[in-house]
Amino acid sequence: MTEKNSVNLLNRYSIVSWLFLLFLLIFTVSGPAYAESQNAGKTSLQSEFQKAAAAYHVPLNVLMSVSYNETRWESHHGQPSTSGGYGVMHLTQLDNLEDLSAKGDKINKRSSATPPEESTHTLDEAAKLIGVPAETLKTDTEKNILGGAALLADYQKKITGKLSSDPADWYSAVAKYSGSTDYDTASDFADQVYTTIQQGASGHFSASGTVQLASESMKPNKQGLAALHLHKLKKSQGDELQGVDMQNVPALYKAFSDTPGDYGNYDLANRPYDGQQIRYIIIHDSEVSYEGTINTFLQQTYVSSHYVIRSSDGQITKMVDPKDVAWHAGNWYINSHSIGIEHEGYAVEGSTWYSEPMYRASAKLVKYLAKKYDIPLDREHILGHEEVPGLTPARQVGMHWDPAAYWDWAHYFKLLGAPFSSGKHKIGFGKSNNIVTINPDYQTNKPDVTYNNAPLEAKPSNFVYLYTAPSFSAPLLSDPLLHPNGTGTTAINDWGDKAVAGRSYYKVDQTKDWTAIDFGGQKAWFYNPKDVNTVKGSGTLITPKKGVDSIPVYGSAYPEAAAYTPFGIPAVGMAPIYTMPAGQYYVAEKPVQSDYYYAKLFNAPETYHVVSGNDEYYQVSYNHRIAFVKKSDATVVKHPFQ
Repeated sequence: MTEKNSVNLLNRYSIVSWLFLLFLLIFTVSGPAYAESQNAGKTSLQSEFQKAAAAYHVPLNVLMSVSYNETRWESHHGQPSTSGGYGVMHLTQLDNLEDLSAKGDKINKRSSATPPEESTHTLDEAAKLIGVPAETLKTDTEKNILGGAALLADYQKKITGKLSSDPADWYSAVAKYSGSTDYDTASDFADQVYTTIQQGASGHFSASGTVQLASESMKPNKQGLAALHLHKLKKSQGDELQGVDMQNVPALYKAFSDTPGDYGNYDLANRPYDGQQIRYIIIHDSEVSYEGTINTFLQQTYVSSHYVIRSSDGQITKMVDPKDVAWHAGNWYINSHSIGIEHEGYAVEGSTWYSEPMYRASAKLVKYLAKKYDIPLDREHILGHEEVPGLTPARQVGMHWDPAAYWDWAHYFKLLGAPFSSGKHKIGFGKSNNIVTINPDYQTNKPDVTYNNAPLEAKPSNFVYLYTAPSFSAPLLSDPLLHPNGTGTTAINDWGDKAVAGRSYYKVDQTKDWTAIDFGGQKAWFYNPKDVNTVKGSGTLITPKKGVDSIPVYGSAYPEAAAYTPFGIPAVGMAPIYTMPAGQYYVAEKPVQSDYYYAKLFNAPETYHVVSGNDEYYQVSYNHRIAFVKKSDATVVKHPFQ
């Protein structure tokens, strides 16, 4: 939403100063491992789940699936989540759920589904049940899982009076584990847990091995749910989206001075009935808290978004109706054709903030919007803010770079029902071979990344680095606007040398373990042994028309000057941001008619116009970002390359 704020990178880990104590913690056979990394070689995460399930008579698949849907089996090295949850079982310890979410911002509370007090102290309760200090459960994965199993068993006994051996009977205990008193939120969590059991899941962790949850057909028994006395929330009027906690807080729409064009924080429209097709959904991170984001859109800030999603539990706040144009993408053409969704979080701390409840709620919202507005569920239409181009070369450099490296696109698209390996990602309107879709294994892909010249902790990431030659010793690719006289960098905000999961490109070469693609007018190499970082793609390829050295590449698809004349309004000029050289090929969408939404005055719809031109444009996956080229400048590659 805003330019990236300075992020507090202070080390949060305590240092054990007594070497003898450290020796005992590591080598005493009877004692627990102090941290997840010290469990490596002793016991796997899989076996820890097995032991805990057996100790407290919890079905193994229920225990593992609850953990997966809370944390995806990530411990975050003892750091709390935004809702104060610790370890792979997300055991919470927080007096006020908003303490971490606020991050120092002034809170204006609007939550309609605050979890009950007991749900914010599950870590303490679990510690009592297994008889160990609460602090131990924050860093000891084995004890954390034991505590989670004990808590589930305690819930099951209190609700049903017995510990059933049938996993289907644990539905109400799982719903209670969600920590919510809202029926939709609690039952949705339980539904997700049982869906995961039915589908299966797996994860790979360097410190604790492979975790495998086998798929099992099962219909949950929901009879005990009534004992939880969950309440149902009133839904926002006009929203048919079910199974989420959504509130409606309209963003500010107000004139800010006597100047007719000085207003905010969005534009009135009637999409798609006014001729503006909604083609994109833009994924943002907010860089301030959930409440801080909402408050920003309620003030004179000249910025807004259609929806905001909370990290801790996935609550959604609708702030601008999708028929209207929010000011969120930094590109007026994209604004006029998109819906913006802000996710509470900070890009350099993504894995802490991008929670599973947030992913699930966001995916439900996107699926609903995509169906309603006929938006394809692919990475040419579901974009990160970082993938939105600038309208000029200067704006291209200054565009935002969220949600950045730690947003798990592969997982997100699985939740959307359109995984990258499904073969559903046919781009455009034709078919060519030699198209690859970037798809590194998120859990094991941990490239070196820096921020403000300081290294960040190695974390699962969504991109592969691009090099100028097939070697790690070769310079990283350099975007000519970002680094006109230099090379690419490992900075998290240097998007010029990073190919992100789900995006598709023309494969131009292969040398042993290295693959080359056409990327931003250059030949870009990335490490890809046995295609480990890609899946096969398909789609339409375009190239500059014959007889030219290059063609312009734009940040929008605005009309030609003559199209504005009938409306008596000034034409909007277009400056190319790049050029596409002859001999290169790019994946393209079906051409669209050029247009421009003219809306300059506060609350004066009679003066607004959708200006449609004769020019047509291909949307292309040009580099890290999408871009546009005129249909008249390009040629479709009609025959597949072999």
